[in-house]
Amino acid sequence: MATLHLFDLDGTLLYGSAAPVEISRQLGLVEEVAELERDFAAGRIGPPEFAVRVRALWADLTEAHVTAAFEGAPWLAGIREVWAGIRASGDYAAVISLSPGFFVERLLGWGAHAAHGSRFPAVPFRGPVDPSGILSAAAKVTIAEELCARFGVSRADCVAYGDSMSDAELFGAVPVSVAVNADHHVSGLASCAYDGRDLREAYELVRTLR
Repeated sequence: MATLHLFDLDGTLLYGSAAPVEISRQLGLVEEVAELERDFAAGRIGPPEFAVRVRALWADLTEAHVTAAFEGAPWLAGIREVWAGIRASGDYAAVISLSPGFFVERLLGWGAHAAHGSRFPAVPFRGPVDPSGILSAAAKVTIAEELCARFGVSRADCVAYGDSMSDAELFGAVPVSVAVNADHHVSGLASCAYDGRDLREAYELVRTLR
């Protein structure tokens, strides 16, 4: 049976950063987004309110900004190589993130079979954020189930990679999980833990487990 590898983005594939931070950096709004990130981490706002407020913050966002943010982000080394190896083994790689889909979906070009993020208006923004399109921790599990059906696997065939509270529900729903540069919300839930900057090393831990 094939294995479905489910990757978080912020803090997992991105080392010590998140897509909203990298996008805001291009607009000179790092301090402003940091305040939103603190409110989100403290539970003072949820994913929909965060999305609405960050969309307002990014009123001048262009595709050029998004491209620069994506290309300049602190990615872990070896992402393309790991996903190429997963494909060569007949397995599947997918990214599920609360961050904007217009950023997350660029990872399809790196070899992911699927990439799911929160639904924002097209860039440059002309309309408001629809809160119903903003993902949550629970939505990660729902999307994982949809991907299982798409690829013909079960939850028992899944491996999750994540770093924080938004990954906890998914870690609890699959048999194998990797805490990547993780905080206390998932470090105690994971099958194994990796601290470093090379996804190939984290992937090797999974290979030894399975």
